[in-house]
Amino acid sequence: MDTDTADCVVAGGGPAGMMLGLLLARAGVRVVVCEKHDDFLRDFRGDTVHPSTLRLLDELGLGDEFAALPQSRIHEVAFPTGDGRRIVIGDLRRLRTPHPYIAMVPQWDLLSLLARAAAAEPTFTLRMGTEVTGLLYDGDRVAGVRHRTADGTTGETRAALTVACDGRWSTVRRAAGLRPRELPVPIDAWWFRLPRRDADDLPGVVPAAGPGAMLVVIPRKSHLQVAYIARKGIDAELRSRGLAAFRHGVAAVAPRLADRLDALTSMDDVKHLDVRVNRLRRWHRDGLLCIGDAAHAMSPVGGVGINLAVADAVAAATRLAGPLRRGRVTPAELATVRARRGMPTVAVQTLQQVMHRTVVRPILEGRRGGPPAPLLALMRRFPAASLLPAYLIGIGPRPEHAPEYARRRVQPG
Repeated sequence: MDTDTADCVVAGGGPAGMMLGLLLARAGVRVVVCEKHDDFLRDFRGDTVHPSTLRLLDELGLGDEFAALPQSRIHEVAFPTGDGRRIVIGDLRRLRTPHPYIAMVPQWDLLSLLARAAAAEPTFTLRMGTEVTGLLYDGDRVAGVRHRTADGTTGETRAALTVACDGRWSTVRRAAGLRPRELPVPIDAWWFRLPRRDADDLPGVVPAAGPGAMLVVIPRKSHLQVAYIARKGIDAELRSRGLAAFRHGVAAVAPRLADRLDALTSMDDVKHLDVRVNRLRRWHRDGLLCIGDAAHAMSPVGGVGINLAVADAVAAATRLAGPLRRGRVTPAELATVRARRGMPTVAVQTLQQVMHRTVVRPILEGRRGGPPAPLLALMRRFPAASLLPAYLIGIGPRPEHAPEYARRRVQPG
């Protein structure tokens, strides 16, 4: 068994883990990121990079490289009204920010960008195909991780701090005995891909609503990534009905897609996402910190999960880089991360629950074809009111900026 050491070991190479690794490495902290997959190419991941994260990439000197990635830009968030029209709920163009839009970029491109930037730092190590399987302890203090590669090779990395960025089903969180509080969620999502055609004009954040379901289409360069939203707990029922019934249900919600549903050849092409909204009461124990989905799973409503995870990473790096350089992080210092990020997490989850209750559930139950009438009337009469939802989605409560040590100026060509 191989054993090595670092100042910080990060479990999970998603947005939170890669951003944290980059920031700590720029502070001179010896950081190891363990990602269990051999690459970043998971098809059914979120793709929305919001204005607050775009500004952060500028501060890190990565804005131009990000802008060169294939992407589409969404300037408004809208909902169907039930009469064939739509109403703008959040107009991102009203935001006073360098990037007043949501960039739709495959997550693997964002992660690859962060990995390239981090690889330029001598204190950064990325271990792909390396799954964290357990924790090491010195007494009651977490002292690192055990890991295993795809060929079965096992090893240990001892570190002053272990950070769980391994998602809503976090192995590290479970091993540490931390249990999240589960909040009620009325929906699940089913992801699949369909062919994209040159004539397609399918806005990515205007859901289609129909009998018992909603549909959101994310345009990718070569195909459409589609989310079918329906009642929680019906995955077995959907699969038992068979492929023809599922195709019929999708066509009923989005008739414009009916002519390409034969691309679904089996229900195996339809991937179920068990939507969870939860959060830890305490994000840490001695030697360990949880951030991102490992600390708080978010609903897909608003598409803000990536951006909250990135903000957690910025807050953690800002507060912990100094203690890590000194060789020890105290529980009190770890607690400052939740103290900073707890309020935004609760605020966004509360807003998502309100959206579930007042918008999504009535549509799925067939009681309404769109948002509540008072909200529609407000937005029609006072379009400027769309600034507040745009701010909550695009910037969010308590946005984070890159710490000074991590900022880079882009040199003119």
